Amino acid sequence: MEGYADQGAGTDSTEQIGFKAARRTRKKRRGLTVFQLKVIGAVALVLSAGSTTIVPMLFGSDTNNMTSLTAMVLSEVASWFAIPIYAWLLVQGFLKTHSRVAYGLQLFALAVVCEVPYDLATSGKTFDLGSQNPVFGLFVAFVVLAALEWVGEHYQKAMKVVFSVLLVVVGVLWDLLLRVGLRQHMMSIGAVTLGFVLIFKLMRQYENSMMFTAGLFGAVMMITPGVGVAFVHYDNGRLGYKHSWTKWAWYAVYPIILIFCAICAKLA
Repeated sequence: MEGYADQGAGTDSTEQIGFKAARRTRKKRRGLTVFQLKVIGAVALVLSAGSTTIVPMLFGSDTNNMTSLTAMVLSEVASWFAIPIYAWLLVQGFLKTHSRVAYGLQLFALAVVCEVPYDLATSGKTFDLGSQNPVFGLFVAFVVLAALEWVGEHYQKAMKVVFSVLLVVVGVLWDLLLRVGLRQHMMSIGAVTLGFVLIFKLMRQYENSMMFTAGLFGAVMMITPGVGVAFVHYDNGRLGYKHSWTKWAWYAVYPIILIFCAICAKLA
C-alpha cells in the first residue's frame, strides 16, 4: 500500500536502548513484513477466484456434484482470512500516504479495472450486478475513513457522534446494496472489510484490545477472518522490499489472478 512507511529503522544496541527494549525490537522485526502479508493475501485471492473457476475444472461443474460444491464453498470460506489483512494494509496506507486523494483514486481505478475480470470469473458474464469485486469494499472503507476524519475536525461531542454513526451506516448500506464482495450468497466481504477497518483505525492506540476485538469480530464472521487477524498481529511494520516499483506491481496481482481464473472458467 502506498505510504506504508518502513518502520522500525534504528539501532539494536543494548547500550543505547536497554536489553528489554532491544529484545522487543528484535522480536518485532521477526514478524511479517508488508510484502509477506501481501503474499499471504494473494494466496487467499487465488482461493476465492479459483473457487468458482479452477475448482470446477478439477472436480466437475455439475451442480449435483457434492464434492465439487463442498470444495467450492470451503475454498471461498478459507479465502476470507485475507479480509483483515487487506483492511489493516488499507488503514496503514491511509495514515501514511503522502496524498490521500491520489491513494483514493488508485483504489477506485483498481476496483474499476478488476470489475470485468471479476464478473467473468464469478458469473461468466462481462457485466453482472449480482456481486461487485471486493476492491470496491476497500474504496468504500477509504471514503468512510476520510469522511470520519473530516467530521472529527469540524464537529464536536454529540454532533460528531451522530454524523460518525450516520457515515458508518451509509458505508455499510453501500456495501450491502452494491453487493460488494458477495460471494456465493454467503457474506458481504465489503461490509466485513469496513468493520475491520473501523476497528483498526479507531482502536489503533490500544493494540491488545484492538487485536482482541478484531479477532472476536472475525470469529463471529464465519471464523476464518479471525485467523487473518493472527497474521496482522505479527506485522512488524517493515516493507520487505526495496524498489518502489514493487508497490505498483502488487496493484496488478489481483487483476492478473482474475483474468487467469476467468480463462480457466471458459475452458472448463
